[in-house]
Amino acid sequence: MDYNVYLLATDPKNPCRDVIHSRDTSLKIRVYCLNNDSFSADDNEIQLYGYAHDKLYAFETIHISAEDALDVVSAIQWYADYIDFPYMEILPEDPRQGKNLAV
Repeated sequence: MDYNVYLLATDPKNPCRDVIHSRDTSLKIRVYCLNNDSFSADDNEIQLYGYAHDKLYAFETIHISAEDALDVVSAIQWYADYIDFPYMEILPEDPRQGKNLAV
């Protein structure tokens, strides 16, 4: 069984601005703490969300390619383990009130 290996780039000035990198593919995912950061979803990217340690996280791909799309969830699960919250529920839509209303 093949396992993906992920690396994490952190911003020393912002502990909540991480980027997950796949070692073996071009997959990159930017992490946002929505309790602290503003976030505007890019229509060309994949966004997923999750709660951990009383924080809401947004995960957004960076220049996603079709062959990397299937690895997004496993990368987020790896990050959840990394932040010591292995049972993070990964949500397909922004759970904040009013963020998914059609205009």
